[in-house]
Amino acid sequence: MKTNSDTVLVGSRVVLVPYRSEHVSKYHEWMLDEDLRTLTASEPLSLEEEYEMQKKWQEDEDKLTFIILARGLGGDNIQELVSNLTPTDVRIADLPMVGDVNLFLSGTLPHRRLASEAQTSGTQNLVEMEEQDTDQDEFHAEVEIMIAEPSFRRKGFALEALQLMLGYATGQPQAFAVPNTNNLCSQSLNHQHDFVNSPLKIHPGCLLSRISDTNVSSIKLFQKLGFRITKRVEVFQEVEMRYRR
Repeated sequence: MKTNSDTVLVGSRVVLVPYRSEHVSKYHEWMLDEDLRTLTASEPLSLEEEYEMQKKWQEDEDKLTFIILARGLGGDNIQELVSNLTPTDVRIADLPMVGDVNLFLSGTLPHRRLASEAQTSGTQNLVEMEEQDTDQDEFHAEVEIMIAEPSFRRKGFALEALQLMLGYATGQPQAFAVPNTNNLCSQSLNHQHDFVNSPLKIHPGCLLSRISDTNVSSIKLFQKLGFRITKRVEVFQEVEMRYRR
């Protein structure tokens, strides 16, 4: 997606960068693993095909993809420079790739559709149009995440990557805050982004994820973020989860 082509999102554990050509070789290496292909419902591709896929995803307006980079445990100098980072910044060039996080859009983004309708009809009150909109159910955004490197699993990387990406996509980061371990009355986010200028403005209620019904850890991960199981699809042995906080 061109929308995030120059976007870098920084958390306490991860840095999210757009999927670029320099990431393809490592991504292809991951996809040689049959278990990862099964978990992600991916087909085996040649390296050349993987480069073509990366180019396509970079142009497609219905796919938002970030590569997940792991930050050093010993600290670094990028936390205070969130707004100044670019995908090619030397300060993040050596951070290891550990996975990716994706959003697949189905239908036209409601705010873009309404803006187009307002322009056609000459209406100025978009807020009123949004309140009266009856077609939002026709749009949804499917969330996927993969921590491909085994040594980085179950350490909070997936949670933070999802908080960053979903906050960016919706403009509502607090919707994905989780209770603090020591104080269940307070909610925490481990990043400094406020996402007030989200380019997508996806309503959280339009988010869904489809997960294997045996992948208990992923189901629990999405439950932490406010998703609930809304459907079980026995033929595919998966559950559908939607944001319902």
